Amino acid sequence: MPEVRIVAEPRTEFGKGAARRVRRAGRVPAILYGHGTDTRHVTLPGHQLLMALKTPNVLIQVEGLSARSQLTLPKAVQRDPLKGLIQHVDLILVRRGEKVTVEVPVQVNGEVEPGGLLDQQMVRLAVEAEATQIPQAIEVDVAGMQIGGAVHARDLTLPQGVTLAAEPDALVLHVLAAPTAEQIEAELGEAPAAEEVPAAPEAVPDAEAASREPSG
Repeated sequence: MPEVRIVAEPRTEFGKGAARRVRRAGRVPAILYGHGTDTRHVTLPGHQLLMALKTPNVLIQVEGLSARSQLTLPKAVQRDPLKGLIQHVDLILVRRGEKVTVEVPVQVNGEVEPGGLLDQQMVRLAVEAEATQIPQAIEVDVAGMQIGGAVHARDLTLPQGVTLAAEPDALVLHVLAAPTAEQIEAELGEAPAAEEVPAAPEAVPDAEAASREPSG
């Protein structure tokens, strides 16, 4: 598991206005907690944090708060729903050799048999591992898997030292029969015919007006 060193600065101002000023300065508000310590409010460099969080469960060595760096794991990340920028992050303290429970991406490799449709129910899997030995992904090989085949959490091969924290019977993925063109057409149904617009009635001459017309 890669480790990233980031220098934190104590945060002394709070509230929405203070948070906006922190973000305008290119930093991100964060809290640091765990192991029975008091929660500390800090700020972290925004771009460096954004790059670090591209790696799932990245270990962050937080420096600048004490004489020695502190090893942390991202516990919760809040992002701007439109821009995707990091708004706030929670970091939990961990120790080397300590076991933690985290969610790891499920990476699917290979193609199922022709005519099959892969339905992945679980994209992240809860596992327990040492803080410095968290796998970046749990791989599943589906090459040639037949229609009706399924993989449950208990079927996954985990790296050494990693144990399952999810329900063993949880469905990770299965293979369905791909719908045929006829089935798709039947499900969608035929397009309804355009409604016929009744023709405008022909104009009928007004009898009184006709009687006023000059004859010959």
